[in-house]
Amino acid sequence: MAALTIIIADDHPLFRGALRQAVDGIEGRVTIVEAGDFDDARKAAADHCDADLMLLDLAMPGVSGFSGLMSLRAEFYGLPIVIVSATDDPTTIHRAIELGASGFISKSSGIEDIRNSIRTVLEGDIATPESYKGAQEQDPDMAELITRLRTLTPQQNRVLNMLREGLLNKQIAYELGVSEATIKAHVSAILLKLKVDSRTQAVIQLSKINMALVA
Repeated sequence: MAALTIIIADDHPLFRGALRQAVDGIEGRVTIVEAGDFDDARKAAADHCDADLMLLDLAMPGVSGFSGLMSLRAEFYGLPIVIVSATDDPTTIHRAIELGASGFISKSSGIEDIRNSIRTVLEGDIATPESYKGAQEQDPDMAELITRLRTLTPQQNRVLNMLREGLLNKQIAYELGVSEATIKAHVSAILLKLKVDSRTQAVIQLSKINMALVA
């Protein structure tokens, strides 16, 4: 079996240890990279572009809820990301999968269940808790918003998350290595797809995903 690289991104050292224990039981040689906040998680993904999997805490310093998943999926679209969270109701699991997660692990899971979920994703399938029987979005407005967000291209998703961070067009252009005109075009496309009139309204739409998580 080929060597694996797995990124564990969680701000709680004890739970990172539990995830490490689960990963250590995977067959073959595994390199584990740990991150304690969102910036470190992003850096780990950038530094290990051939990583096979990221285990991502849904609530980490430096990011709010699903925004972290969406941001990483946009920037590292080839990296399977499994959400790890204590908030494991069917709606949260459903939204995570809809927004691009390759799986969902409840923090109440045992080590062997976590390990089996990791194996499932490494084999190319979606992993969800055994108790999860699927869910339908109960809020029609949220369902429509998720559908709109899924129409954004990876680059548009990155731009939207940078707007959330309060960056100006010229700052985003510098970060992405493109012209300011290109960013303006991306912003216009984002506003059109989200059916809003301003970048502030676009950021508010994005924040609704995370407010729904807290609720």
